Amino acid sequence: MYDPMFEGLDLSGMKVLDAMCGSGQTTSYLLDRGAAVTGLDISTEVVEAFRARWTEAEVVKRSLLDSGLPDNSFDCVVVIGGLHHIHPNLKQAMVEIHRVLRPGGYLCFFEPHSGSFPDIIRRVWYRFDRFFEDNEASIDIPRLERDFGDRFELKKARYLGNIAFLLVLNSLIFRIPPGSKKYFAPTLMKVEALISKLQTKLTSCFVVTRWQKL
Repeated sequence: MYDPMFEGLDLSGMKVLDAMCGSGQTTSYLLDRGAAVTGLDISTEVVEAFRARWTEAEVVKRSLLDSGLPDNSFDCVVVIGGLHHIHPNLKQAMVEIHRVLRPGGYLCFFEPHSGSFPDIIRRVWYRFDRFFEDNEASIDIPRLERDFGDRFELKKARYLGNIAFLLVLNSLIFRIPPGSKKYFAPTLMKVEALISKLQTKLTSCFVVTRWQKL
């Protein structure tokens, strides 16, 4: 997901907010490419884990809905699989992201998207699986464009995700034992790459987007 998300962007020296950062999986990628990273998460536990793991980065324990961070303070805000967890407060999150981004800065996110066959299955699954909460909803990209077209320009939207996304990245949802993934993940990753060449919005599990603040 990172390669299509950051393709063509020189992250070296950028001030990047890893929003809803968890323990910092994305931060590792950003630091390796020379970014100055600040993590943001509401969970005390994961913020402590982040701070212990990434001593060269900053971390703030606040909500993305009210970060308390200065206006126009970041070159890029990154959210990996977090925005679909804050339904129905997505608009508030977008307003806050816009506020902390400098003019011309980028919002990059990876999320499940609406308007696809996998999303129909996901919505049914949400109703019965205890791992899903009522505040989860896929992201409607055309609606975001309508609602925030005066604040952001959508620069890129790439629709991806199939067999490996489901059974490797989301193995917990399917109750797949983590230790077993080493046996099938390499093969599924190759299959995923081949299928991805033929995928459309209707068949993809997620979208990778890049927006620029106007």
